[in-house]
Amino acid sequence: MTNMEGAELYGLFENYSYNEFIPGDDYASPCSDSSVAFNKILLVTIYSLVFISSTLGNFLVVLVISYMQQQKSSTDIYLLNLAIADLLFALTLPFSTVSINSDWIFGDYMCKIVSVMQEVNFYSGILLLACISVDRYLAIVHATHAVTQKRHLVGFVCIGVWLVAALLSLPILISRKAFRLHNIIVCYENIGARDNEVWRISIRFLRHLVGFFIPLVIMLFCYGFTINTLFQTRSGQKHKAMRVIFAVVLAFIVCWFPYNMTIFADTLMRVKIIRETCEVRGHINTALRVTQILAFLHCCINPILYAFIGQKFRNTFFRVLIQKGFIKKNFLSTYGMGSSYKSSSGNTSTTL
Repeated sequence: MTNMEGAELYGLFENYSYNEFIPGDDYASPCSDSSVAFNKILLVTIYSLVFISSTLGNFLVVLVISYMQQQKSSTDIYLLNLAIADLLFALTLPFSTVSINSDWIFGDYMCKIVSVMQEVNFYSGILLLACISVDRYLAIVHATHAVTQKRHLVGFVCIGVWLVAALLSLPILISRKAFRLHNIIVCYENIGARDNEVWRISIRFLRHLVGFFIPLVIMLFCYGFTINTLFQTRSGQKHKAMRVIFAVVLAFIVCWFPYNMTIFADTLMRVKIIRETCEVRGHINTALRVTQILAFLHCCINPILYAFIGQKFRNTFFRVLIQKGFIKKNFLSTYGMGSSYKSSSGNTSTTL
């Protein structure tokens, strides 16, 4: 590792908070890194585009949902919190982008803040996706309209999600530090001695379960029954919702499944279930970088999947543009959107 450049070493470490570095650990033994050939300009470009598109898209989601004149449905409230989570995560990307071409220059304090923001919003985003799936399951399969429309109940659920995400992120707040390694400053988890190995692996498996596998099972269960119910109806709007639900599940799996499987393989290698060799480590390091980019893209896709294809959202967005003077007042009637806005119910406002 002594021959690796600062950006390359940081790129190896900066995979959310899943990989922990222990000075002197055998995991850091010298190995030729086959994954360092990544083009830094390409990475900077991708991160910058993700930052711009995610910031703009999720800011518009927050703005439009806040401007909704009708009573916000339970799904709208979940979408608002999801957009805030993605927006806050996007705000941390410039720090990662800068660090691609240099070591960590922002100090120990910002290292903790940025790391905790990423971790909190990672957990809250995935847990909110699971909440949306449960909400749609109750609304469509069991038709519990009254339950899903109780805003104060949904608000408590969202507060609970943020609190759980904050609690799960406490290990990062404690262990994440900016420290010097081979004349390079890195922002990474400094767990300490080997005596903490059991605790370290336990935290890893907790992240795998709570951060991906349990929410995935919930989503597959809820959306599976939801799609089955929609297949049995003749409603065109519900069939449109079925297509949106399929896109939601597909995007979640495509973006997060490869990354989490790679992280899980890395965990199995650390607990010696998978034999660790330089070749295996190189393949995992390369896969981590590729799948991490794919996972980051999910925060850009969310505004499209959860909001922009929703009828009520589009009409509210155009009404905001009219209010701000960007388009004329007869735009909605010209394009036949006035009646659809009035007929949009709160429960199916986002077609989810």
